[in-house]
Amino acid sequence: MVCLGNICRSPLAQGIMEDIAKQKNLNWTIDSAGTSSFHNGEAPDPRSIKVANINNIDISHQRSREIKKEDFDHFDYIFAMDKSNLRDILNLCPANHKAKVKLFLEFGDNTETVEVPDPYYTLGFAEVFKLINDACEIIYQKLS
Repeated sequence: MVCLGNICRSPLAQGIMEDIAKQKNLNWTIDSAGTSSFHNGEAPDPRSIKVANINNIDISHQRSREIKKEDFDHFDYIFAMDKSNLRDILNLCPANHKAKVKLFLEFGDNTETVEVPDPYYTLGFAEVFKLINDACEIIYQKLS
């Protein structure tokens, strides 16, 4: 799960997907990262932590990190939260791993929008949580 700073959208997506995997007893490795190093080492945005807590998910232990080339070897899928992040990820991605890089909401079959809006600037965190949660449920169904 990858967004720009790894403090709003991708930590929520990581937390939601980890919660689904735990509930379904799946041995999935789920992580999140940012395309920038702006917030490396920082906890998620307090508003992301709050909306996750309201939904019984704890993401407060997560720490922001920048995506690295090793991630392409380690993970089966790399989900970008928006088209800008998708471009940045594909620019970093080795040619033999490009097929595993997906736009999160497109893979999650969202028909209304293909980008998760950055709640830091746009939609409220509750709306973004719902959008991510719905996509995670569909992704779980597709991958299990």
